[in-house]
Amino acid sequence: MKLSGLTVLSGILNDPLIAAFAAADGKKSKAQFLRRLYERGAETSFAAYVANAVLADENAFSRVCAAGKRPSSYVRGAYLNDLALIREALDEAEEEGFCKGKLPAPFGSTDEATVRRLSALYRKEGYGRYLLHDAFRFCEGELVPVLSPSETTLSDLKGYEREKAEVRDNFENFVRGLPYADMLLYGDRGTGKSSTVHAMVNLFRGQKLRLVEIAKENVLALPELKTRLAAEPMKFVVFIDDFSLQESDDRVSTLKAALQGSMEGHVGNVMIVATSNRRHIVEENFSSRMNSVHMGDSEEELLSLSDRFGITVLFAATNKQEYLAIVRAVAADMGLKTPAEILESLAERWALVRGGRSPRRARQFVDYAYACEQKGREIDV
Repeated sequence: MKLSGLTVLSGILNDPLIAAFAAADGKKSKAQFLRRLYERGAETSFAAYVANAVLADENAFSRVCAAGKRPSSYVRGAYLNDLALIREALDEAEEEGFCKGKLPAPFGSTDEATVRRLSALYRKEGYGRYLLHDAFRFCEGELVPVLSPSETTLSDLKGYEREKAEVRDNFENFVRGLPYADMLLYGDRGTGKSSTVHAMVNLFRGQKLRLVEIAKENVLALPELKTRLAAEPMKFVVFIDDFSLQESDDRVSTLKAALQGSMEGHVGNVMIVATSNRRHIVEENFSSRMNSVHMGDSEEELLSLSDRFGITVLFAATNKQEYLAIVRAVAADMGLKTPAEILESLAERWALVRGGRSPRRARQFVDYAYACEQKGREIDV
């Protein structure tokens, strides 16, 4: 019952397990609590479960701290009082049927030192859902966490050093609050465009950078998404993967407006990054252009969308020398023992059979070769 007095941290009562704990004052309600506890697998660490809920709660204290500001004395006092209530409730809980375990740091005490530690954590790492997750999808107006985001790092990506350096420089400007530009990464399939974006997000995660992917079919929701993210004390890369449009598509004008073309202008904590297989992401129709009264104006209208991206980076197809260099580098990372001459010959055959050379093709080949080595089988291409 003590938890009914929570103010700043009242949001943790939205968790069904914690709500059941707060209401567990009789045999029937305790049975409901234990059932939820067992379902969550928290029967030996309930205190840690509650601490994680407190840590991830989005409230007046954590939000202000994440924005780099100091909460008022009233909010700090209420927050401390809530922490004390939670500790008292856990201390008084009957332990029949479960083990509470110990409260993890920084919840070992409920004093000003605890508040300072939590303030520093939120200021550095972000708050709420952004503390727990690095990547999200924007679906039907909601930010849905990606539970298994890409763990790609820059060291995993071989070749394209100049292209990666240009992308990294713009990302660094963005997270540091320097002038930056929306980006279009274009080029052949399998050249590492999407992987480069994921690697950059992972690189700058510690600077409160998060990725929000929006499907190309949902681009009409971009203005809504930008407005929502603008209110958050974080940095966001809005990612549109494998993007292309027809020239009659309503999304053309929406995207143009989102790319610094509306009165809203540049939202300082949102950067749009798109990948495409073509430089001009609008698929042009020759017959409709020929039927246009002002053909030149129509063409300029289509090209202006790509031009709205302040930075465009070409990931060109790899030649044989570049492809084999990537094969050697990935093979060295994975510790392959097959002689280099044999490996390169097999890699080239792999590319020819499967339709061309690319970094993706190189990694697929090395993965296959590694699996063959581990099973003691011949690499048969």
